[in-house]
Amino acid sequence: MPQPILELRHLRTLAAISESGSLSRAAERLYLTQSAISHQIKALETHYGVELFERKSQPLKLSLAGQGLLQLAETVLPQVAAAERDLARLSEGQAGQLRIAVECHTCFDWLMPAMDRFREAWPEVELDIVSGFHADPVGLLLTDRADVAVVSERDNAEQGVAYRPLFGYEIVALLAKRHVLTARPSLVAQDFADQTLITYPVPDDMLDLIRQVLRPAGINPKRRTSELTAAILQLVASQRGIAALPAWAVQGYVDRGYVATRPIGEGGLWGELYGVVRTADVEKTFVADFLSTMRETCFKCLSGIVALSG
Repeated sequence: MPQPILELRHLRTLAAISESGSLSRAAERLYLTQSAISHQIKALETHYGVELFERKSQPLKLSLAGQGLLQLAETVLPQVAAAERDLARLSEGQAGQLRIAVECHTCFDWLMPAMDRFREAWPEVELDIVSGFHADPVGLLLTDRADVAVVSERDNAEQGVAYRPLFGYEIVALLAKRHVLTARPSLVAQDFADQTLITYPVPDDMLDLIRQVLRPAGINPKRRTSELTAAILQLVASQRGIAALPAWAVQGYVDRGYVATRPIGEGGLWGELYGVVRTADVEKTFVADFLSTMRETCFKCLSGIVALSG
């Protein structure tokens, strides 16, 4: 019988491939290259003389041997994570609070499930959302009014805080199903000029469409605002204007035929989200685990998102 070479990293790789359906997306999620992922799989297959995947399937499907290892991963990895948390509690006396500040109106779709998962693992840590929308959540960290911030831009010049990538996502134009612009394969800045743009009531610098597309082109359309995503969608569907929102936040409405979407620009308009904590808190195990839980929950809950580099 071959000597065992199976390691936790192999189990994590198999789990990531199974969840994402491709080597490339698994590599992004694990911050590895696709060749490194392929090498891990090939080494296991060569060592044990089995194939772990059905090679011609798309998305990738596990073979019987691969399914067996995935079952092992689903059993072992949560146990390892729990053991690591228990060791952290013993060594660091983990208890405390995490006050979360958010600048993203649509983040609650995945933030609540992430908080639920975290509470199960860390019942002694008090979780709370700093109420209201915050234009400067990082400022709340630095004045000790929040412990974690979710932001859409990374400021490497900011002192005293550490940024951790969550995910990247496409921002799509939302149109009524019979809107004249649905005849176009994608929209450009000029298409917005004679439209009413419906947005959240936030500063223009926080709107990727304004900052990256319309302002550079000198386009300043009529505006209307709403606090609620559902209200924005209703206004779009009733032909009161057009909007631009994260694709993952509106996918359910699109699938039901409530509104239509179009890419913005030739390569699409993309946004990013980061978790931010004070530099002094980076080494706290429960803080790091919450950031990891947020990111994992996003990739489990949301469609069409991509990994960001560290």
